[in-house]
Amino acid sequence: MTLGFLGTGAITEAIVHGLSSPGGPAHPIRLSPRNATLAAALAARYENVSVCPANQAVLDASDTVVLAVRPQVTPEVLAELHFAPEHTVISLVAGFSVDHLARLVKPATRISRAIPLPSVAQRRSPIAVYPSRSAAAGLFAPLGQVFGLDTEAHLNAFSTATSTMAAYFAFMGQISSWVAARGIPEQQARQYIAQLFAGLAGTGLETTGRTPADLAAAHSTPGGLNEQVLRHLTTHGVFEILTEALDAVHRRASGLESGSPTAEKSA
Repeated sequence: MTLGFLGTGAITEAIVHGLSSPGGPAHPIRLSPRNATLAAALAARYENVSVCPANQAVLDASDTVVLAVRPQVTPEVLAELHFAPEHTVISLVAGFSVDHLARLVKPATRISRAIPLPSVAQRRSPIAVYPSRSAAAGLFAPLGQVFGLDTEAHLNAFSTATSTMAAYFAFMGQISSWVAARGIPEQQARQYIAQLFAGLAGTGLETTGRTPADLAAAHSTPGGLNEQVLRHLTTHGVFEILTEALDAVHRRASGLESGSPTAEKSA
């Protein structure tokens, strides 16, 4: 398999690291030249990586093409390219259904979608893929746990869930900043909070038979500090606001938002 990447941003960089660092499959990889500095750095680091002079050259040199461009420019980028029937296309572009992509990459017909996260660089990412048995599933299997999905609606739901990553770090940052304001060194506060949340994540993975609600209850001693914070956040509608934010993102991820560049006409 020769992989070609259209778009050389942070997620492409993470995938290349995961595939090419010691112990990875080290497929031949062809990068687009758009982010020249990053592409050159990856090519200098890994023998299996090279930079092509143009996007079409990426396609011409690859049998599997990974679409990793921003949704806003995807139609423009793809309109300038000539795909072949033999191409396998794996899209990382949110909001573009397989049917929509098929019109943009024809005559290529082998199309799948995936949602890799930055932790693919360390080969410990959850990766949602659709269809469940597809080229995307095979590509990302060495880079973490693949969650194969049978409907695009389920993929869009997972895509929505990933939109909480920045908020997660902001939540951690708010807590560590509060701690540091009490006279504790900032670095020590950040490390403590990071390890606190890492431990909670480990608990969630180890106790798969218990729901998040079960774990919340288990960590909320009646009359205790955790119960007080949870009650305060619940009373002030924090979780309702989170649901509203997820609903709004889901409309974008599903290509349904009015005026969105990814919105499709009804069939």
